[in-house]
Amino acid sequence: MTRRLLWTLVVIASVALATSGVVDDTAETFAEDAFKQALVTFAAARTLNGVISLAQGTEIAVEPGGVGVNLGVGEILDPVNDLVEQFSAVMLVAASSLGLQNVLLEMTSWWGFTALLGAAGLLALVALWWPAPVNNRWVIAGTRILLLVLVLRFLVPALVLGTNVVARHFLEQEQQAATAALEAASERIEAIQEAPEPTPAPDRSMLERFGDSVRGTLQSLDVEGRLERLKESVGNASEHIVDLIVLFVLQTILLPIAFVWLIVELLKGAISRTAALPRAG
Repeated sequence: MTRRLLWTLVVIASVALATSGVVDDTAETFAEDAFKQALVTFAAARTLNGVISLAQGTEIAVEPGGVGVNLGVGEILDPVNDLVEQFSAVMLVAASSLGLQNVLLEMTSWWGFTALLGAAGLLALVALWWPAPVNNRWVIAGTRILLLVLVLRFLVPALVLGTNVVARHFLEQEQQAATAALEAASERIEAIQEAPEPTPAPDRSMLERFGDSVRGTLQSLDVEGRLERLKESVGNASEHIVDLIVLFVLQTILLPIAFVWLIVELLKGAISRTAALPRAG
């Protein structure tokens, strides 16, 4: 009796959830937010990749004390260039995975799946509560069909909810901070590229030329300092790129696989227990 009551509550609760759309709406909100975050990160990666590509081979010419010095920006950016391209590919896969989740959510929230769940629930209740001499095989078949339809109807919403709850609590802040770091690195590289070129000056007195020479020397030292800061920012960007690769692989590949495995194991355990269901006497 207790098991039949429990299964009855499962049927009522699952049909109510499917009909109300609460689970679907919440899952869609989570999936859309995750997709938008992935697009923002992907855009930051593509922007950084474009800035680096433009900066390859760039040289900044300064003349400290009248002596020409060429400072190569591309040499600094070479190590991170390949990493950014690989990260862009990872982000494309991650964004595609999140977009697929949105499509699957729309499919499973279709009214046909809800109607199918209602029919399976009705079949299970009839098999459970129909008086003897109904064969126990009908009870087992009804409950197993109900379990399979439950998985079809709620697998994707449960997967999205579980994955995004974990991501929001443990991954989201690091993702946003790393994305901001990539955007800042792009701005620094662009600032180095757009350093003003020295313009030829008209004939000036010796004192004025000496002052220009001093200012040029100070400017060259500032450019060298900016290049040193650029090296540091590129190193930090590489670390953040690796972090983002790990975070998005975890969110879009490993966590979904883990949740699918868990749901399948729970389904197998529930199906194995349906053989012990008593029929109505």
